[in-house]
Amino acid sequence: MKIHRLAPIAAALGLAFIAASAVAADSVKVGLIGTYSGPYADYGRQFDAGVALYLKESGGTLGGKKAEIIKKDTGGAAPDASKRIAQELIVRDKVNFITGLDFSPNAYAIAPLVTQAKIPTVVMNASSSAITSSSPYIARVSFTVQQVSDPMARWMLKQGINEAYTVVADYASGTDSYTAFEKAFTAGGGKIVGSVRTPMNNPDFSAYVQKIKDAKPKSVFFFFPSGVMPPAFLKVWKERGMAEAGIKLFATGEATDDSYMDVTGDAAKDLITSHHYSYDHDSAKNKKFVADFEKEFGTKMRPSYFAVAAYDAMSAMDQALKKTKGDTSGEAVMNALKGMKIESPRGPIEIDANTRDIVQNVYIRKAELKNGKWVNVEFDKFDQVKDPAKEAK
Repeated sequence: MKIHRLAPIAAALGLAFIAASAVAADSVKVGLIGTYSGPYADYGRQFDAGVALYLKESGGTLGGKKAEIIKKDTGGAAPDASKRIAQELIVRDKVNFITGLDFSPNAYAIAPLVTQAKIPTVVMNASSSAITSSSPYIARVSFTVQQVSDPMARWMLKQGINEAYTVVADYASGTDSYTAFEKAFTAGGGKIVGSVRTPMNNPDFSAYVQKIKDAKPKSVFFFFPSGVMPPAFLKVWKERGMAEAGIKLFATGEATDDSYMDVTGDAAKDLITSHHYSYDHDSAKNKKFVADFEKEFGTKMRPSYFAVAAYDAMSAMDQALKKTKGDTSGEAVMNALKGMKIESPRGPIEIDANTRDIVQNVYIRKAELKNGKWVNVEFDKFDQVKDPAKEAK
């Protein structure tokens, strides 16, 4: 498996990453498993940007030690490849950390390996709830699908919307989204009047949308992973005149991922979503993050929640190593991560001491055209939300 490096972005930022063959004792090796090819290659680009921005701020170090980032491409959701890659990183490259992990199946696949090797692992995106339960050496700084789906159900009920049809992608995170939404919605007196799960590979949404139109529900809640599926669904939704039919549409923030808003555009107009980060988030930290991002990488690629999580993952590793005084052992690092608080571009976050999962604000947003750009404008929020799947235990 070829080793990919952060060369293009590192060069742009003037960072120097040392070669694998010349790693000194005062260096930290981080294996980054992500998607750098195929339809979801933007995930890897966003990871790279967040990592590079943090390392520019830290002088290319983590815990005062020189940072080496070893990138590996899975090409998408590929658990077998991820497992093989993780083994290479641990055995051959002798990494101190593993991070990245954009798809949940990939994170689950490497859990036994990082447990056996006691390698601290910081998840930058994979959002299935049980991931942190799969290994005591995994912490997460991104989000869980349940964490952002539950608040959407509660917010809809507050608006008097008590009937919903659900549409989710047929994989682990889709199941999590449905589970959390259905539980919160029905517990609050709402009724699920229909549901469907769509395949991940090139689904034709026409039949699904027509079925919904024929059912005439008051509202629809949907979840698809960021990328090609949400714009395709929203296009068909608009073409079929669903809004004119009086059916309200809601989703999690993957539907209006900032990376794809220029492509999605008018099809997402007024769509209300729930998520943990928006490019438009109004805070000093985020304004600096966005300004730095655009200064280094231009405006063609807009920072998304992937870049923010990558930035925060590096911050978490940096802080952990400072607390351990450079000790990279699994036990020491995981203890340092538990209860850690970080001021993120998305707002205040914390790694729960008991679950090693993220605690953060979840925002209710509307897709609007603002200053010539389609953005997610936050107008309501749920403070410091924990993963409801773990809260119930």
